Amino acid sequence: MRTVLCSPGTYVQQEGAIKTLAAEYAAVSPSEGRNGAYIIVDSVIDGLYHDDIVSSFTSGSDDGQATHVKYKLVLFGGECSDAEIQKHVAQLEDADTVIGIGGGKTLDTAKAVGYYGKRQAIIVPTAASSDAPCSRLSVVYTDDSQFDHYLPLPQNPAMVLMDTDLISKAPARFLISGIGDAFATYYEAAACVQSSAITMTGGHATNAAFALATLCHDNLLADGVKAVSAVKAGLRTKAVENIIETNTLLSGLGFESCGLAAAHSIHDGLTALPETHSYLHGEKVAFGTLAQMIMEDRSLDELTEVYRFFRAVGLPTNFKGIGITDVSDQQLLQVGELACGPNDTMANMPFAVEPIDVAHALRAADALDSVIKD
Repeated sequence: MRTVLCSPGTYVQQEGAIKTLAAEYAAVSPSEGRNGAYIIVDSVIDGLYHDDIVSSFTSGSDDGQATHVKYKLVLFGGECSDAEIQKHVAQLEDADTVIGIGGGKTLDTAKAVGYYGKRQAIIVPTAASSDAPCSRLSVVYTDDSQFDHYLPLPQNPAMVLMDTDLISKAPARFLISGIGDAFATYYEAAACVQSSAITMTGGHATNAAFALATLCHDNLLADGVKAVSAVKAGLRTKAVENIIETNTLLSGLGFESCGLAAAHSIHDGLTALPETHSYLHGEKVAFGTLAQMIMEDRSLDELTEVYRFFRAVGLPTNFKGIGITDVSDQQLLQVGELACGPNDTMANMPFAVEPIDVAHALRAADALDSVIKD
């Protein structure tokens, strides 16, 4: 049996890392082939950290070594769509590396641009809001923000750079979303292991990958509430650093090398409901996890633990939490049809799932919220 574990070339997590971006780029770009970096940055992040980004390429580094590395900085257009990706590919010129700085869609765009442009990618998340940064995958949407397709990539990013100062200053909602995304990792990994699913790595899950997914789950329960409380108070504590690593590295390696299942498929299905579009990826994945647990007929004790944990950290436990106030059975069936589509991961569940099963599980997850008390 072929088993595969994938990871980024280098994972760096430290305070103030954005200020050493050029030096980190130079570390993974050999001098003889170094033609500069093409930097795609989210417009909000550019407004906040433009000087830090630029100065790392144009001034001396902390160790006194001159940097002066060639770069081109461009703003992200707002959606990881085929049109946005190809726009940047056409502007690469002779840059040897694509650097993405921002949220999940900015980073997915940078990875896709690197792939189509045959360049390596450096990923710099500005929030620990999802587990996507470490993966060899981009999620591509239509120009009007509906899920389009997954884009499997031949390699992981050359580097993932996590600035814990920057991330801990981001709104707490982003860290909470990352917890929601990461919480799905263990449950989807368990489903994929049970079904012997072939993951996006081209093999079955390794024992090491499933151990990482399990550690991800344990860390979230141990430090999630503490980390959210600290970030809301503007603090960077050990719990915050642990959850940044858990949301990004443990969940990233765990989901990619174990596989996705119902929770993420349901997230993708929810894009059929326009009222959910303003909610973050991890918020919708979290509710998808509740629906997956119901489809699996998890015990009431386990469901109670998860509902209470979600409430404690601020994740949705009902339709209202993802913007749904009045939804028909037909609309939920449409969600189910999209979630069970041929380009999604519902087939990794260890039993057959039909669109009506998804619709019923979503309705049941919403109803159970009023039954489980704190």
